[in-house]
Amino acid sequence: MKAMILAAGLGTRLRPLTDTLPKALMDINGMTMLEVAIRRLIKAGFNEVIINTHYFADKIEKFLKDKDNFGIRIEISYEEELLDTGGGLKKAAWFFDDNKPFALYNADIYCDMDLKVMYEEHVQRDSLVTLAVKERESGSYLLFDNDLILKGLLSSKRKTDFEGNAANLTKLAFSGIHIISPKFFLEMKEDGVFSIIEPYLRLARQGAKIKGFRMDGAFWRDMGSLKKLEELRKYIGINGIKI
Repeated sequence: MKAMILAAGLGTRLRPLTDTLPKALMDINGMTMLEVAIRRLIKAGFNEVIINTHYFADKIEKFLKDKDNFGIRIEISYEEELLDTGGGLKKAAWFFDDNKPFALYNADIYCDMDLKVMYEEHVQRDSLVTLAVKERESGSYLLFDNDLILKGLLSSKRKTDFEGNAANLTKLAFSGIHIISPKFFLEMKEDGVFSIIEPYLRLARQGAKIKGFRMDGAFWRDMGSLKKLEELRKYIGINGIKI
């Protein structure tokens, strides 16, 4: 199985730590976030991974070389300019040539959800895309109907996007983990620099089967700030890293 890890970001909210290291190589009690992501993917059965890079790309490549690519096939998709999540995936589309669903995983999150269960549910339901979602505080929420079909976006950061009555929809925070069927590339009309949320919302308006996968019982934390990083390090220090 194949997967992509998004690791190209600048990590501006983690400065000064990211003045000398990419965000994906931030250490959490002896293991980088990138290693955590790779090991979680391997545990779930993924053995071919492509990683997009930009900021301190050479340090990520050296890290992978020193780890002997963790014993799996790892490719690099270097971006001369940041392409955002959607543009980054589109640039790496060549990698997904086996006509099987694949994972898209943010390198700046820690989550102990069972990724294999999410993948299997995606296959069983024959969804175009499955998104890991959780009931938690967030500046943006994806909106789902009673069947967990994506219907729109409610956000304080960007233009709200949904049709109908939001009161009839469930708002859930996205966790940065996707399972995507390869036919999604045929539907991705956007070009250049764009968020992957844009085609998701466009396709949702057209009735595409983009489903939520609720992971409310799983621990999840992003590295969106120095405070969040320290909270994660404290949690890992108490509980240990769960792969």
